[in-house]
Amino acid sequence: MRRWLDKLVLGAGFALVSGAAAAQQLTVAADGSGQFKTVQEAINSLPAHADKPRVINIGKGIYREQIYIDGKDHLTLRGAGEALTWIQVSLAREAARCAGKTDDWGVATINVRNSPDLTLENLSVVNSHGLDSPGEQVIPCPSDPAGSKKVSGTTHQMALRTFAGSSRMKFVHCTFRAYGGDTVSPWDGEGGQFYFKDCTMEGGVDFYCPRGWAYAEDCRFICHSTTAAIWHDGTGSKDSKTVLKNCIFEGDKGFKLGRYHRESQFYLVGCKFSENMADADIYHAPSGPGTPLWGRRVYYADCHRKGGDFAWHSDNLVTAEGAPTEKQINAAWTFGGAWDPVSGKIGTPVATTEAGKDSVAERMLVYQRLIGGWPKAVGEKKVDYEHPLTLAERVQTRKDGLVRKDATIDNNATTREISYLLGAYKRTNNLAYRQAAERGIRYLLTMQQKSGGFPQYYPDSSSYRAQITYNDNAMIKALWVLKNVADKKGDYALVDFSLVPAAEQAVQRGISCILRTQYVQKGKLTAWCAQHDRRTLLPCKARAFELASLSGMETVGIVEFLLAQDNPSPEIKQSIEAAVAWLNQVKIEGYTVKDVDDPAQPTGKDRRVLPEAGSTLWARFYDLNTNQPIYVGRDGVKRAALADIEHERRVGYAYLGTWPAKLLTKEYPQWQHQRANGKSGL
Repeated sequence: MRRWLDKLVLGAGFALVSGAAAAQQLTVAADGSGQFKTVQEAINSLPAHADKPRVINIGKGIYREQIYIDGKDHLTLRGAGEALTWIQVSLAREAARCAGKTDDWGVATINVRNSPDLTLENLSVVNSHGLDSPGEQVIPCPSDPAGSKKVSGTTHQMALRTFAGSSRMKFVHCTFRAYGGDTVSPWDGEGGQFYFKDCTMEGGVDFYCPRGWAYAEDCRFICHSTTAAIWHDGTGSKDSKTVLKNCIFEGDKGFKLGRYHRESQFYLVGCKFSENMADADIYHAPSGPGTPLWGRRVYYADCHRKGGDFAWHSDNLVTAEGAPTEKQINAAWTFGGAWDPVSGKIGTPVATTEAGKDSVAERMLVYQRLIGGWPKAVGEKKVDYEHPLTLAERVQTRKDGLVRKDATIDNNATTREISYLLGAYKRTNNLAYRQAAERGIRYLLTMQQKSGGFPQYYPDSSSYRAQITYNDNAMIKALWVLKNVADKKGDYALVDFSLVPAAEQAVQRGISCILRTQYVQKGKLTAWCAQHDRRTLLPCKARAFELASLSGMETVGIVEFLLAQDNPSPEIKQSIEAAVAWLNQVKIEGYTVKDVDDPAQPTGKDRRVLPEAGSTLWARFYDLNTNQPIYVGRDGVKRAALADIEHERRVGYAYLGTWPAKLLTKEYPQWQHQRANGKSGL
């Protein structure tokens, strides 16, 4: 009688647990008969930590709510059955981005971070965006320059998304369903351990895409994409892997099994494939960062396709490291003895790959500010990463990072560190370097203004530091970093994929700002100023010798960035043509600028403009109304000749140069040629 009662209650979603190990039990019922009507209310009622399991029993019904599990350990969500308990929302990832999300927190039906020992049982988790909106629709998008965005029914739509702190997660008798990419995204590349048993997963491209360690047994995969069903990121450790045992794969005609962009390791044992799958082995995506350091690691054993096996289905376990047997490959083996989800035994944490050190990168970690960016100088002392730090200097610099508001993109600060750290990560596999670079990228995303512009400093908004800053290509260098992230180019392909959509949007907003700040002179588009007012977008002053004016230097970097855009809009093309025409109009032919000996000067040197046949110069600053070169000293007074300003500024600042020469003679003609041949971007 007791056995029958236990079984009946368990089937309704309310398990009986007795003895010293009794778990705390909460009940959720949509009809109001439980302690809570929503799952989130029940989660919120629990303290962050517990030594014993906490079980939230969810009665039958469809719960149309997003779930956030943040900092709650030893938690179980237990439904009444996959067909009886549904947690469902309809949300495209782009819609969450348009609502202001700068990362993936809040893009899924269930969102989890810093919550180890989480279990989901006997329920379905659904993101129905693709079913509810199968075609293309236009949604409001304040973060997009156009104010709206097109979203398709097959776009990224996550049912599950986990973040850092995702160790020892179990999913048993669960269905995860969406109709686009990344349905099941258990992401924690450094320590993630994910166990799936008797689950059904359905979606589009890469719809099962774990990072770290993942084991799926007796699961069913249903693919609605011809690109790839499964994916793995094993960058965090050479030992991390995704194992699929006794699983069934089916889907639309011609679906491909899987792919990878980075380091990865696949084991498929005893799996069955439907007849309509494509004859395509798991492959390295061309958009990845290059050939994986640890090589291609895809292993099969006893896998078969209805209608006949493909050649790549043949057993090759003997080629895997350690040549494991089919019998050896189980959940405990997958997690390297760190966790046995069947017995519950917890062993030594999984080890990440031994990391190397880079002395410059180590100093960059010390200088990184709490907000994520880097300073160019501390006080009056320029940051020098070649200078070894004493213990006292390290301690003081770390203290500075907690309180100073000197993070900036001026003089290559922050963009330089991001680039270097990603290269150092690739060389050393030191995760601290990649994580620091990602914090730097998030800093760039945070500092971008509503206009799409970038200030020189953030959060310091004193004086001219909050204005849109093209000076010394500061904003353009920030946009290049974000474009590389968006394009997954080179080492930038190593960063967290969740940064890609945010970077794409940031680049488009930046381009919109560029187009709106191009100065209109007597009804005609011309060039850009070194600084523009963050509110009016008009040219504005910075230092006393940097008046509101058109720039013969900064305009070049802006145009070069626009030239690199794929499929440029008519507005971008018009902007480029106008700027190039202006640069040709204001060039100073027949002159050069040289440093000459002059004993009468304080430094024994002087800088002079001299006639020289065949030479061409451009001024750094041009008058907004007349297009005449202007030279301004520390007194802030416009003058018509370089010789008219004080010696200190004359030899200490670049008022004249040949900056546009390469653009006008090589890059712009190349762009024109590519356009004529149906191509775009440099």
